[in-house]
Amino acid sequence: MSEVMQDDPNSAMKTHGLSEAPMANSPESDGVVRPEPCVIGHLSVDRLTFAQAIAWLSAAILNHHSGLPLFIAGTNAFISVLTEQNPRFREAMSAVTLIFADGQSIVLASRLLNKPVPERIPGGELMTALCAFAAEHHLRIYLLGGLPGAAKRAADKLKTLYPNLEVAGTNCPSVGFELDQTESAEVREKILAAKPDLIFVALGCPKQEIWVHENSSLFPVRAIMPVGAAFDTLSGLRLRAPKIAQQTGTEWLFRLMMEPRRLWKRYLIGNFQFAGLVLRQMKSR
Repeated sequence: MSEVMQDDPNSAMKTHGLSEAPMANSPESDGVVRPEPCVIGHLSVDRLTFAQAIAWLSAAILNHHSGLPLFIAGTNAFISVLTEQNPRFREAMSAVTLIFADGQSIVLASRLLNKPVPERIPGGELMTALCAFAAEHHLRIYLLGGLPGAAKRAADKLKTLYPNLEVAGTNCPSVGFELDQTESAEVREKILAAKPDLIFVALGCPKQEIWVHENSSLFPVRAIMPVGAAFDTLSGLRLRAPKIAQQTGTEWLFRLMMEPRRLWKRYLIGNFQFAGLVLRQMKSR
């Protein structure tokens, strides 16, 4: 997932038109149309601008009163390849309500496949915009995951940006908590007791998407969104790439330089695997 946001989230939302009115008719979200998606491997990527994604999600969240929560997730080259290779992760991603392009590689691939995605939607900025929406509509948010202390610090930053935002709770459970039945139950109980409307989950991919898929039915909330390193960057515990890297689609290179030992395989091998996936799909057409 993208590693959050620009220096001024308010200006980012103005740029992307957060307050724009919904578009034409759709039964699922009260007046917002979703174009036919771009299929890349096993994933159907929504072809929406940032403003369109916010408009669709705003209506869908407000209209959601029962049933499974909306599952919002982004994709990039790494996630697309992992979906092909990992059946459990593929099952989780198949349950996503709206998949947005969180990597410039997805935008470029969609053009090659003649189903262009209009722009990249950084996941951290989408999370921040949804928090602005939550503050406006008195919806409560819950932050789960991140580095130790990141969720609380991110919540404080969001409260500074949006004073009306209601933070139902934060929790940074220990690494591997999902493998411990007792700790997993405690995590779920804390969320249930907090009674949030929106949950943001920062456990890293693929853990966060799998956790959402396997636990979302337990929570009477409106929407759940995996957000990768969003809490860490928002709280200042992790650096985000310079704006020039964000704008040119080379944010992955900055991340590789910062954490080469952890990320070399994901990017140096994964990017070639993603290129192969797209080329095979072009050839099959």
